[in-house]
Amino acid sequence: QGYEYLHIHNEKDLIANLRTQLEKLNDYQFSDDEWKHFFSDTLANSNEGVVEKTRKIQEDNVQVLKRDNGLTKNITLIDKKNIHNNSLQVINQYVVGKADGAKYDNRYDVTVLVNGFPLVHIELKRRGVAIREAFNQIDRYQRESFWAGSGLFEYVQIFVISNGTNTKCYSNSTRYNAIKD
Repeated sequence: QGYEYLHIHNEKDLIANLRTQLEKLNDYQFSDDEWKHFFSDTLANSNEGVVEKTRKIQEDNVQVLKRDNGLTKNITLIDKKNIHNNSLQVINQYVVGKADGAKYDNRYDVTVLVNGFPLVHIELKRRGVAIREAFNQIDRYQRESFWAGSGLFEYVQIFVISNGTNTKCYSNSTRYNAIKD
């Protein structure tokens, strides 16, 4: 179906996969120093939150890498011209906890990665459980852990909630604006 299932359950593996996917998309091998600086300064900048990361995915999807030799290279985060160049991967039961700086230990149900970025979060509940519970759980994750560690889950653009009977989806910007209002 055009995606790969991965057994990624922690941030270390998520970051390694992100590097691999961006190298593949850009046909470029980062040196360890280049990756360290590009990741910390551009992808996981601690001064950026949901709004800035959303802008990167939606508007500024090409970022500049300062190479070891002093030259620069454009790094595409999402290929919008030829979407089939992007990789789709699915992970489940991703764990983020106090060790990552989160307020509480949390386990995310299903995440869709695009080029290694967690862009779709799916929260599933049993039949009979109110779908509102899934919405509340995502809201709790936003407060407690999406920002934890390197903050990669702040890149999530779409949330899907389902209880087996009802399924709803909404964008991160819709959720953000509703909370802001």
